[in-house]
Amino acid sequence: MIDADAQLAYGIFWTAYAVGFVVFFFMMKRFFRFVPTYGLRTLLLAALVVLFLTPVESPEVSDWWIPAWVYGGYEAILGDAASAGRAFFNFGIAGLSMLLIWVLDLVRYRLVGRE
Repeated sequence: MIDADAQLAYGIFWTAYAVGFVVFFFMMKRFFRFVPTYGLRTLLLAALVVLFLTPVESPEVSDWWIPAWVYGGYEAILGDAASAGRAFFNFGIAGLSMLLIWVLDLVRYRLVGRE
């Protein structure tokens, strides 16, 4: 069982991570504004969402989630291919889901004809 202090620290971490991602996302959105095509711009933003917001469940504590890029990278450096594979599998599922959403957004953009 996890004590209250650990739960509080977990909540604070995810709150700070979410706020940091929102700031980073809007900064990158302003940076990608110079990319000339709508499709490439939104693809880059979608890749950022997948990269930074894909979670993987912690093997140490049940019902706790870790950013997959942190967990997968750390386990890959340490040489644990099975654990890193779980994180990369989550990346694959999230990437395919985001690719579907991106294609639907491009269809919507073509039908509407404006940004």
